[in-house]
Amino acid sequence: MGLGLRWTLHGDGRTPAPGAVVRPDERLSWPRTAGLGAQHVVAMFGATFVAPVLMGLDPNLAIMMSGVATAVFLLLTRGRVPSYLGSSLSFVGVAAAIRASGGDSATITGALLVVGVVLLLAGFVVQRFGARVIHAVMPPVVTGAVVMLIGFNLAPVTASTYWPQDQWTALLTMLFTGLAVVALRGFWSRIAIFLGLVFGYAVSWLFDVLFGKIHSPAGGAEAVDHWRLDLSAVAEADWIGLPSLHAPEFRWSAILVALPVVIALIAENAGHVKAVGEMTGDRLDDALGTAIGADGAATVLSTAVGGPATTTYSENIGVMAATRVYSTAAYWAAACFAVLFGLCPKFGAVIAAIPGGVLGGITVILYGMIGLLGAQIWLAGNVDLRNPLNLVPVAAGIIIGVGGVSLEITDTFELNGIALGTIVVLTGYHVLRALAPAHLREQEPLLDEGTSSYDVGDADPTDTGRSDGEAGPGGPDRR
Repeated sequence: MGLGLRWTLHGDGRTPAPGAVVRPDERLSWPRTAGLGAQHVVAMFGATFVAPVLMGLDPNLAIMMSGVATAVFLLLTRGRVPSYLGSSLSFVGVAAAIRASGGDSATITGALLVVGVVLLLAGFVVQRFGARVIHAVMPPVVTGAVVMLIGFNLAPVTASTYWPQDQWTALLTMLFTGLAVVALRGFWSRIAIFLGLVFGYAVSWLFDVLFGKIHSPAGGAEAVDHWRLDLSAVAEADWIGLPSLHAPEFRWSAILVALPVVIALIAENAGHVKAVGEMTGDRLDDALGTAIGADGAATVLSTAVGGPATTTYSENIGVMAATRVYSTAAYWAAACFAVLFGLCPKFGAVIAAIPGGVLGGITVILYGMIGLLGAQIWLAGNVDLRNPLNLVPVAAGIIIGVGGVSLEITDTFELNGIALGTIVVLTGYHVLRALAPAHLREQEPLLDEGTSSYDVGDADPTDTGRSDGEAGPGGPDRR
C-alpha cells in the first residue's frame, strides 16, 4: 500500500470540473496547488500561533512543528484523510493550571507528550474494536461536559491576565473579531481570529501614537508604564535560524491535569474525519483509528522537542469545502510553507510582540467558543439535561472544573480543576448509570414536560431523547 504521495492531474489542472471535486489522490497544476497550500497556511495561522503564545511556548517552533505534524499525519493515513494539524487550543487551560502550580514550559510539554501517547494508544483501540468503543466510554453527555469545562476553565486567565493590560484595546478587538466571525463570508470568516489580531495590532500602535504609554499590568500583578506594542525584539531578531527547543519534563501532577483533554481530542478527530468523509464521498470509518493514532504520534513528535500538542483543524476543512479541492498535495505544500515560516526568528518575534490587550479581546471570544462547543455536542447527541442521570454528574463536574475546586489526596498531591471535574463527570455518569433505575436509563425527564420545554407541539415525533449516543426507534443513528 502506498504512502499517498502519487497524484493524478484533475482535468486540465486549472479548476475542478462543474459539479466535480478534486479528490485526495488528485491535484491541480503545481503552481495552483502551491497557492492552495498558502491559503491553508493562512487559514490555520491565527489559532496555530495564538495557542503557543497563550501557553508560553515558542510560536516559531509551533508553526514549524505544525508542518512536520501534518506531514506525519498524511503519511500515516496514507493520504486518505486530507487534514492540517495545528496547535491545539484545548491545552491552554492545562498550561495555565500547570504554571500556576509552579510548572514551566518543560513540565507543560512533558504532560502534553503523555497525552499524545494516550491518544496514540486510543487510536490503536479504535482501529481494533471500531468507533463504537468511543461512544460506550465517552457518550455525548460526557464528551460535551468535558469540552465545556475545558473552555470555561480559561475565563479567569482572560479576566485577570490579558484584559487588564489594556481594556479599551481588548474591547475594540473583541467587537471587531465578533463582527468578523458573523458578518464575513467564506474564506474571510474562517480567518476571523487572524483578522482580529491584525486589527488589535493596528489599534495598539495607533493608541501608542495618540496617547503614549499606558499604565497597567504588563503580564504581571503590578501596574507599570509601558508601550502597548513593543517591536524592539523584532529588529534584533535574525531572518533565518532554528526556533528554541527544549526537552520535556514529566510530573504526575501536571500529567493528571492534562490527561482529560484526550476526551476532547478524540471527539474532535472523530468529527473532522466524519466531515471529510462526507465531503469527499469516501466513507472513512475504517480510517478513524488511524487518524486518531496519527494525531497522537504527531503530538508526541512535537512535544518531544518543546512544541505544543496538535490537532486536526476545522478551519482547513472549511477551505476544502469552499474550494472543492481535497487534494493532499495542497496539504504537503502547506506543510512546507509552515516549516519555512518556523525557520524565520523575525517572524516569531512579531508574533511574540502581540499586545496583552489584543489577546484579551481575542480570548474572550475564543475561550467562550471552546466551552460552547460542549453544548453543541449535547445538541448533536440529543442529550436530555432534564434527566438526573445526565444532569447530576455534568452539573457537579462543570462547577468543579470551572471553579477550580481541589481535592487534597496527600500532603504533596491533589486533584483540582479540569482533572477533578473530568473524573467526576466520567466516573459519575457511568457509576450512576449502573445504579440508576430503568426509567432513568431510558432518559425520562427530571421536570414536568409542560414546565421545562418550549414549542412542544413542534417536536420531532421520532425523537426519543436518548443521550447515550444510540438512536431510538425511527431516529438517526449518531454513531
